[in-house]
Amino acid sequence: MKAGQLLFSLPFYMKKIVVFSGAGMSAESGISTFRDSNGLWENHNINEVATPEAWKANPLLVQEFYNVRRKNIIDAHPNKAHELIAQLEVKFDVCVITQNIDDLHERAGSSIVYHLHGNIRYAKSSGPNQEKAYYPIEGATLDLEKDICPDGYPLRPHVVWFGESVPMYEVVIPVIAAADVLIIIGTSLNVYPAAGLIHHCSPSCQAYLIDPKASEINIPPNYNVIEENAVAGMTQLFNKLME
Repeated sequence: MKAGQLLFSLPFYMKKIVVFSGAGMSAESGISTFRDSNGLWENHNINEVATPEAWKANPLLVQEFYNVRRKNIIDAHPNKAHELIAQLEVKFDVCVITQNIDDLHERAGSSIVYHLHGNIRYAKSSGPNQEKAYYPIEGATLDLEKDICPDGYPLRPHVVWFGESVPMYEVVIPVIAAADVLIIIGTSLNVYPAAGLIHHCSPSCQAYLIDPKASEINIPPNYNVIEENAVAGMTQLFNKLME
C-alpha cells in the first residue's frame, strides 16, 4: 500500500434480531395479566374496562382502572429478561415488538420498541383522529375533567382496547419480514391480529419460542422451543446467541 493511501473496509453486517414479547415477558416484574384469571383483570371484567363501549358507559371507571395499572407499572422494574434483550444490542441490530402496554423494555435500555397495543405512559384524544397525537403522562394519573386534548376531548389511555383496530400492525410487518432471528417470548399467540405477525417472517429466519407452555402453542415446525419462563429462557438463549 502506498504512503498516504487509505484502506477502507467493507461495512460490517449486524444480524437483525426481532423480539416479539407478550404478557409473560412482564409477569416476572409483577405486572398481572387477565388471561391467567378467567377473564378477570385485577377483579374487573375486561368488558367493563377495556372496550370502547366501556368508555362510553363509564369513562370514570375506565380512567381509574388505568390509573391504578399505570401506577403499578411505574412501581415495577424491568426483569433480567428485559435487560438481556437490551444487551443483545452490543452484537446485533435489535428491534422489539411488544403486545404489552408497559414501558419496561425502554427502561431496560432497548432502543427500538414498537408497541402494538399502545403505551400506558401516554394518552390520546377520546374524540376523532385519536392516532394523530400522543401525550406523555406525568405521574400515574389522568383526570377525566382536567386532562383535555387541544380539540377539547378528554384524554384517554393510549391503549388499544378490544374491538379497536391495531394501527401499528402494518408498520411492523416489514420489521418481522427483515428478521434474521425472531424471538417470541411470553405470548400464547392467541391474540389476533397480533399473533398473525409470525407468519410474515422469512423462511430463512431462525425462530425461537420461549414460554413455559410452549408445547401447547401452535407454531411452525421449524421453531426452536425453549419451555421456560421469560427470565430462564432468555438467559439460556442469550448465552447461545452471544457465543
